[in-house]
Parts: sequence; C-alpha cells; structure tokens
Amino acid sequence: MILVVSYDEDHALAVVRRLEADGREVVRVDLADFPARGEITLDYAAAGGPVHTLTTPTAHARLERCRVGWWRRVRPFTVDRALGTARDQSFAISETGQALNGLFHSLDCTWVNPPALDGIAHHKPYQWEVARRMGLTLPRTLVTNQPEKARRFIQEGGVGGTVFKAFIASADAWRETRLVRTEDLAALDAVRYAPVIFQEFVPGADLRVTIVGDRVFAAEIDASSTSYPVDMRMVVHEAPVRPVTLPPALTAQLLRFMRSLGLVYGAVDLRRRPDGEYVFFEVNPAGQWLFVEERTGLPITAEVAALLSRLDGREPERTTTVRSPAGRAA
Repeated sequence: MILVVSYDEDHALAVVRRLEADGREVVRVDLADFPARGEITLDYAAAGGPVHTLTTPTAHARLERCRVGWWRRVRPFTVDRALGTARDQSFAISETGQALNGLFHSLDCTWVNPPALDGIAHHKPYQWEVARRMGLTLPRTLVTNQPEKARRFIQEGGVGGTVFKAFIASADAWRETRLVRTEDLAALDAVRYAPVIFQEFVPGADLRVTIVGDRVFAAEIDASSTSYPVDMRMVVHEAPVRPVTLPPALTAQLLRFMRSLGLVYGAVDLRRRPDGEYVFFEVNPAGQWLFVEERTGLPITAEVAALLSRLDGREPERTTTVRSPAGRAA
C-alpha cells in the first residue's frame, strides 16, 4: 500500500490517478482532518503486531500495511470548535501531533521524503550551508532583524540591486520577491519585527530543476523580458519555458546536495547569470512541477509515480527522456 500525505492539490492527485490506473492501492490522508474530522487508533495488543488505523471523511486504512509513504504537502491540524480556549486547542493539537508523528516515524516503510528530514530541509539557512559545502554558488545574502544592518547591506548593493523576500510564501500569506525601491528605505525600521532575507539581485534566466530520486528534470524559465523579471513565479505565464540539460558537474553537485539533505524529491531554483554562472537560491522539498511539465513535456508526474511504485515492490516500466537534436530534454 502507498500512503500519500497531502490535501487535494493538483500534483498529488495527478500522481494518485496514475498509480491507481496502474493498479496500485493508494490511501491519501489530509492532516487537516485531524483531530476534528479524523479518527486515530493505535492498538498495541499483548500478542501479535500493532494495528494502526486512520479514518477520515475520504479514507480508511490500516497503516501497518504501508510499504511506501509520499510526504507531499501537509496542512495544520483542525480542532473541534467545542474547544473554546486557546489552551485547550493547543493541547489538542499537541496531542494529535504526538500521536500522528510518532505513528509516521514508526512505520516500516520508505518515505519520499522522510518527514523529519523534509521538515528540516525547508529551513533556508540550513539549505544554504549545505549548498555552500557542496560547492554551489550562492548570492550575497543577509538575514537580519536589525534595521541598520539591513540599511548598510542595501547601500552596498544599491537600490535596484537588492531584493528582499520571505522565508515562507504560503498560499494564505503570499509574498513575492521584491526589489528594494527608494520608498522602501523609509520602512526599514519594520525589519525589527521579524528577520528578513536580503539578497543581491541576480540578473539572468531562472531554472526550475525537479529532482526525483536520481532523475534530474531541468527547465529554463526566462522572465528577463516579462513585466516582473524579479520573481518568475509571478509571470510564468509570460515567460518562455523550455527543457534544458545542465552541465554534468552541476548535476552531480545537485544530486550530492539532495543526498546530504536526505531528500528523495525536491524542486531546486537556480538562476543562470549572463556570463553562464549558475546561482543557487533554494530547494522546495514539496515544490510544484506541473507548470513545467505542461509547458515542456518533461515526464515528471510519470517519474514520481514510477518511483513510488518501485519502492512499493514492483518495477514498472521506467520513464524515458527523449532527446532533441539540440541535446535538450523534450
């Protein structure tokens, strides 16, 4: 059985549909169903092995049968509205986390990605340090909640030559990468409320590199001539997108980087400067790929499904990548 921990989102559903079409047994669990709408039973009997059962509005599963888990995208727990105080709500969330996280770590299955390592790898300063050790080039970066240090960093890079960004850009608190403008300088004192990432602005073409096990799918997204070249996520519909082949040395670095983080899957963001140098920004262990696959034909969904199937004990036909005459993946 393949366990998918995710909510209803296009990427998870695309893979689940492919697995089910191949005859695989798949159970999808949304953590937001617990504890208000979900049931947990962990039964450790005196004889025999334990029985771990999860029931949600859309799933019922005995998880001791799980052989592979896909830790895709998780949402916060939802508590019963009858718990009226913040203290009671916090206690319910804590107890639910203890039960479910303990269960997931105890399962005798292979994870894509292991939940604990996935959580650690989301932290950008940790990513940056591992990337630096792997020999990847990083932009000049400052993280600070001290306005004066932020002001000096901007002065050195220049207005228009420095960007600022958030650590997490979630759907309910979206914040795109922005260039520092003259009018932003008057608001720098607000930095004291929380650490902010400041980086040198790196001109060039973006690359989204989706890594699935040992397979590397690279796509160039050139937003340099769009209405917002600072952050390709805002203008991906305007930018030309094409599959590309990375230099072998860079591919090897990225695979070592992923192994060092303990990740099986990740979406890496790079930018290639006009002089050809590749600059590392981050890896998203739950990054999206459909916007690349739909524009390039790169078989990423098929490879994710194939990886989960292989880990579940069957060896389906491996996805292949067709090369164009120019040598780029297509």
